[in-house]
Amino acid sequence: MALRFRIHPVTPFEQNCSLIWCDATNEAALVDAGGDADKLLALVASEGVTLTKLLVTHAHIDHAGAVADLAEQLHLPIEGPHPGDQFWIDRLDDQSRMFQFPTARPFTPTRWLDQGNEVTVGAETLLVRHCPGHTPGHVVFISESAGVSFVGDVLFAGSIGRTDFPMGNHQDLLDAIKRELWTLPDDMRFVPGHGPMSTIGHERRTNPFVADRRG
Repeated sequence: MALRFRIHPVTPFEQNCSLIWCDATNEAALVDAGGDADKLLALVASEGVTLTKLLVTHAHIDHAGAVADLAEQLHLPIEGPHPGDQFWIDRLDDQSRMFQFPTARPFTPTRWLDQGNEVTVGAETLLVRHCPGHTPGHVVFISESAGVSFVGDVLFAGSIGRTDFPMGNHQDLLDAIKRELWTLPDDMRFVPGHGPMSTIGHERRTNPFVADRRG
C-alpha cells in the first residue's frame, strides 16, 4: 500500500496540480485544481483511478480556479484551505478578471482545515499543517508514508512564496517554514506550487531566503 502521485501543471502560471491516489484502493484526490479541468479529468482517466475529493492548499486563482466547477460536476467534497482564506475564496471571480483567467466561482469547503487535522485518500493519511504568510489560510499536506509533501506556494526550490499580495505577511511565512517544514525529515520530498520538486533538507541548508546556517 502506498500513496502515488503525478504532477500536472495547469493555467498560464504553470501551477503544479497533483493527482494523488492510494495504490490499495485506487481512490484519488486532486491537490490544487487551479484550472484546465478537462485536462485534469483526462489525467484521472489515464491513471484509471477514482476521484473522490478535492484538496486545496490556498485560494489563489491558479490553485483554486477549477475547484467549484469540478466539485459541482462530479459531486465531490472539498477539503481545505484554512478559514483564513475566506477572503480569497470570495474574490475568485475578481481574481479571474484581474489575471484574465476563465471565470472562477467561489466555493464553500465541505471541510475547513486547521493545524493537526488529517485528510484521508483511500487508505492513506495526509497530515495537515497551517502555514500562513503567502495567504492567511494556507495549509500543506504531508504524507509520512510516501515521504512527500504538497506545500503549495509556501516553499519552492531555491525560493519562497510571495507576500506582497493582500493579506500576505513575510514574517509569518518565514516563521511557518521554520516551524512547520524545517521540522520534517531532511529526505522529505516536496511538490511546490510552481517549478521542480526538492527536499526539505536541501532547502533548509541552501535556500537563500530561509537557510538554517546551523544545519
